[in-house]
Amino acid sequence: MCMVIFAPIFAICAFATCGGYHGHLQVKVDCADRRQSNLSINIDFNYPFRLQQVHFKATLCETKREEVLFLDGDSSLAAQFFVTVGVFAFLYSLLATVVYVFYQNKYLKNNRGPLVDFIVTVIFSFMWLISSCCWAKALSDIKTATNPTQLLLLISACRAQENTCTATEEPLWSRLNTSVVFGFVNVVLWFGNIWFVFKETGWYKTGQRYPTRTASGKRSSEMRQRLYSESSFDQPEESLGPHYSRQESFNQSKGDIGQHLPRQASLNQPQVSFSLPQTYLGKPVTHDRENRVASQGPMIFVNEM
Repeated sequence: MCMVIFAPIFAICAFATCGGYHGHLQVKVDCADRRQSNLSINIDFNYPFRLQQVHFKATLCETKREEVLFLDGDSSLAAQFFVTVGVFAFLYSLLATVVYVFYQNKYLKNNRGPLVDFIVTVIFSFMWLISSCCWAKALSDIKTATNPTQLLLLISACRAQENTCTATEEPLWSRLNTSVVFGFVNVVLWFGNIWFVFKETGWYKTGQRYPTRTASGKRSSEMRQRLYSESSFDQPEESLGPHYSRQESFNQSKGDIGQHLPRQASLNQPQVSFSLPQTYLGKPVTHDRENRVASQGPMIFVNEM
């Protein structure tokens, strides 16, 4: 989203400030014999900065003739490369904006859109870096070639000490300097956008789905295991007492349960009905010693069913 908003704007600023530049330089020559004085020489140059094709006419103070001179240097390749990258980056940014807004579903389908976007973003990032560096070097060469001090050395009349030559107008470099700044701003913008585009690809999602343990994570887990093992071995022996008492109470409870189970079984036996003869206890019968019958205890009478 960052590229969608700012990339077209900075791309336009980059190639517009470079492509539409026009420079003007004026030199005034005063000859010593005063026959020819206040002679102005106008030198114009512009994009694509083929300076070797820029020529101007300079007067010769000794005679009425004029000489034709040319500037030195050719920076057209770097300038055109910079502008071309800016134009294509602007067009791609507009295309990406349309796709992000109106074709989001097709963009994410089969993961092809994010992959293509990631590859193109990486390519444009390095293209911006290369073109900005080349254009910055070319601009330095242009400033050197159009420097008034260097230019006056090309004029024969100015090399003579009796003549006076001055530069009345110099080129304004603020616009070209701004183009270099915008170029490196685009470098930062596009390289920063690589991360956001990479998060939309399947490579990043696969890494998030199957995360790998880092070295710090392994060290922290080993430290936790070591602390846990040390704490378990360093417990005092007194802490074992409650465990034994609990075990003894548990064994006692098991013995009590074993004692209660037969009683409960004996109490529950009358509830079971069997087809057995019914019995009842009668009163004990006693006899006197005369009858020689001793107490025989309780007697049992059986009634047959």
